[in-house]
Amino acid sequence: MQLNTDAQPYDSINVTPMLDLAYVLLVVFILMTTASVQGLKINLPLPSNKPSTEKHELKIVQVMPGGALLVNGAPVTLAQLESQLQADRARDPKLTVAIKGDARAQYAAVVSVIDLCNALAIDMALVTSRIGS
Repeated sequence: MQLNTDAQPYDSINVTPMLDLAYVLLVVFILMTTASVQGLKINLPLPSNKPSTEKHELKIVQVMPGGALLVNGAPVTLAQLESQLQADRARDPKLTVAIKGDARAQYAAVVSVIDLCNALAIDMALVTSRIGS
């Protein structure tokens, strides 16, 4: 076996394998950092030991596409709705009204029910559907 003595010494270093290793280490570092962030532990406050035993009345007001109003499925006018809510509020001061406005209903009809609840100082909630439902 004969050695080649005419070979020139390298005047530059090939850094490609070193850069490949650096990129792999960078990717591993990023993955491990994001994995550790997702595993944070949070101490949430605990509810009181006393469960709520209060039962309050709930009225469901539906606003139909034509502007018609339904209270728990029964059709009413806005004046009838006002008298019903006043009577129900007299019976239960913590009455809650759930307002279900149809997506095709006029916005003014839903706002009139909201204004009525505000005028009577009744707690209310707007019912929506889930995204994708």
